[in-house]
Amino acid sequence: MKTSIAGPDRSRIRPVSPVVAALLAVVLTTACGTPLLPSPVSTGGTQARSENLEGLAADVTLDGAMAHLQALQKIADANGGNRAAGTRGYDASVEYVLGTLRGAGFDAGTSTYEPRGGHGNRNDDDDEAPEVGTNVIAETRTGDAGSVIMIGAHLDSVPEGPGIVDDGSGVAALLEIAARLGNSPDIRNKVRFAFFGHEEAGARGSRGYVDGLPGDEVKKIKMYLNVDMIASPNGGYIVQGGKGGDEEETGPPGSATIAQVLVNQLIATGVSNPEITEFVGDDETAFIEAGIPVGGAENGDAKKKTAQQAAAWGGQAGEVYDPCYHQACDNITNVNQEVLNHYLPALAGTLHHFATTTDALR
Repeated sequence: MKTSIAGPDRSRIRPVSPVVAALLAVVLTTACGTPLLPSPVSTGGTQARSENLEGLAADVTLDGAMAHLQALQKIADANGGNRAAGTRGYDASVEYVLGTLRGAGFDAGTSTYEPRGGHGNRNDDDDEAPEVGTNVIAETRTGDAGSVIMIGAHLDSVPEGPGIVDDGSGVAALLEIAARLGNSPDIRNKVRFAFFGHEEAGARGSRGYVDGLPGDEVKKIKMYLNVDMIASPNGGYIVQGGKGGDEEETGPPGSATIAQVLVNQLIATGVSNPEITEFVGDDETAFIEAGIPVGGAENGDAKKKTAQQAAAWGGQAGEVYDPCYHQACDNITNVNQEVLNHYLPALAGTLHHFATTTDALR
């Protein structure tokens, strides 16, 4: 399996195309000014983001995240309506993320893996299946290289749609957090950002990344925080880590600590009663199997919101969290900006907590 050890694989870095360069120019302008945004999706919620947030949690902006989502939508529109791994839309998404991170001063690069096998939009008998899949990796220049804090999201969509909530919302959050954190922050532990491919085809990008790391590099990763869907139209505030009947569901020791910090950060933004639930087998799985403590942020997909959740968070009880899950309508109009505006600072606050802590998770 061909992957980089920990940093970027320079042999796979491609120049940014003129189309993506134009998108970057628009995003960098609108993120600092007033972007043209769609109207927020109303879910009947009453949650209000707190004005008392501090540090990185206060620095991240909804406008910045929405500008990235607009760019991902334009990429899908220009490439058959999707950003699925192995397509031009995915390749353009990789270029966009690389360009954005480099524009923020990061030495961003790619790691590669073999994507064949399993379920998804490609199969073993497809002669057109790509020889390699591509992840995007970037990390801060500061912080202890022997103590790495990772946060990741999947960059691919399903073939049926543009994947703006699933998981453009996670990608946009990471890009906004990275830009506000900067490449050389005053932190104790190094921060690494990961954008994985083929999540929708069996989480093959994250699997390839972890499996391609030598044992000593795996040991340097002290935790991984997975961000998958944080802007569903009828979404909730759901955290993963430390709950379940076995380690596959709970994560390794230390996972409950990550979850509780994220819960506390969501509460700090004004969210009532965030829920902790089990892991179900996404990009965190390879990290769990490697013994790395994990946490997760997700706000629901095709399941229905309960009456108790609707009472706490707003939205419609008895209706699915995201009626456009894995469909063509998962586009920019599907984004719940209110939910995103709570998760964004909560994730930033969680990342900053673990980047600066002296406490050991493993």
